Amino acid sequence: MALTKIGKEGITGISNASDATFLTATSGEGVTLAGTLAVTGVHTIGTNAVATSDGGAVTTSVVQGLAKCWVNFSYASTTAADSFNVSSLTDGAVGDFSIAINNDMVNGNFSAPCHGEAVNDWNGVETTTISGAAGTFRIIHRENNIARDATYVGSAVHGDLA
Repeated sequence: MALTKIGKEGITGISNASDATFLTATSGEGVTLAGTLAVTGVHTIGTNAVATSDGGAVTTSVVQGLAKCWVNFSYASTTAADSFNVSSLTDGAVGDFSIAINNDMVNGNFSAPCHGEAVNDWNGVETTTISGAAGTFRIIHRENNIARDATYVGSAVHGDLA
């Protein structure tokens, strides 16, 4: 593939721009663009899309780095204050909530860091644990080893979608 720089005079021999192919690349060829590429509309990236580190030394998978699901809710309600890829919340018992994932994970081996805000001022230990399956995860909140409904809870799921 060759790409010719097009000057203000246009492309020699082309009178109608609709007759011109400005850039074509096959899967075996690479294209490097310098500067800013502005795109509009919806664009799909493949599972092999990578982002280069700030220093330019390494790359990371864009797909692997994205949160696949997140939720922020109060234990006082079974409605999320805000969420992504969550279909429902279920109040199981005091300090125990299950979150249904709209688009399942490939399995229960995902990471779901979580934080819950304590109900009262306390001088003890707060723990929030997660257990998961492909389509759901469970948050169990304890304060001083006693089940409590947290004021609010936030969690994000990282891993592979099914």
